[in-house]
Amino acid sequence: MSRYWSDIVHRLVPYVPGEQPALAKPVKLNTNENPYPPSLRVLDAIRAELGETAESLRRYPDPVAKRLCAAVAAHHGIRADQVFVGNGSDEVLAHAFQALLKHDKPILFPDITYSFYPTYARLYGVDYCTVPVDAQFAIRVDDYLPENGATGATGATNGGVIFPNPNAPTGHALPLSEIERVVAGNADSVVIVDEAYVDFGAQSAIALIDRYPNLLVVHTTSKSRSLAGMRVGFAFGHADLIEALNRVKDSFNSYPLDRLAQAAATAAYEDTEWLETTRKRVMESRARLTASLAALGFEVVPSAANFVFAKHPAHDAAQISAKLREKEIFVRYFNAPRVNQHLRISIGTDDECDTLIEALKTIVG
Repeated sequence: MSRYWSDIVHRLVPYVPGEQPALAKPVKLNTNENPYPPSLRVLDAIRAELGETAESLRRYPDPVAKRLCAAVAAHHGIRADQVFVGNGSDEVLAHAFQALLKHDKPILFPDITYSFYPTYARLYGVDYCTVPVDAQFAIRVDDYLPENGATGATGATNGGVIFPNPNAPTGHALPLSEIERVVAGNADSVVIVDEAYVDFGAQSAIALIDRYPNLLVVHTTSKSRSLAGMRVGFAFGHADLIEALNRVKDSFNSYPLDRLAQAAATAAYEDTEWLETTRKRVMESRARLTASLAALGFEVVPSAANFVFAKHPAHDAAQISAKLREKEIFVRYFNAPRVNQHLRISIGTDDECDTLIEALKTIVG
């Protein structure tokens, strides 16, 4: 601590990212990265942007990423003015907390969810209430409807709702009909659906944005398009919501996305064949890994994401994680209520998953 810190710094409990081990060949299943490299079109696009002399790098990038927004809008069948682009979905979410969720009433999100949400709320002074998921880690839609007293005060409205679909770290997904119930039932506040993992088996709520002006859907290129290293994220919604995000962005950093990231993300969105092939490979590996874990006695939550959430009834999760780490195999352990006996395991290549299973046989067998 320092006497030079502001009051807000003293109060912060920062988000803790997954470990990035400095090893030659770790089996890295702890940060939900795609196990496969991006489309070859991405590399071609980066080379084309650089040219022979990298002349373009001396100039600022397009502050609104017009070409990228057009490509993404075309992919999703929406208008370019319904697209916002930022430096990774985390930055997009941060702007959304400031622009759309900072009101007099508390916002709602699940008690087991992406742990950056409470961090953003504390950073920006947003009051919040957590809503328990059920025993199977499913979000109960009725708990988010103001008519059911969703803020803890019967009949009260809330300041907004945010949740991932599929949820993290559980992988549980809501069907689109249930998401629509949340959006329709909270017409007086913004509902943000964080779809970082949607391409691995869930239904996107983008189909609803023309019908609900209070809906914002957030995407990333980090997962299904293998661009975690480029930091590109999006929000989709009514033009008024997008304008709010742009107003915050332009009061913070008018050039959030560099030229290479814009070129790479545009190329990734244009290669739909690569996307379909790769996400199917991940989903097939997820089913294979789930079956292998179950054969070792693990209880695995049904997942629609590129990870699984599992526990072993006879072995402590923290100890399993530590023993795997000794073998240079990394999974994510959360020392938090309700989930401290679970491990979140990213879907790797089949070879990586096989290495994990062989190690687990010696640990839990």
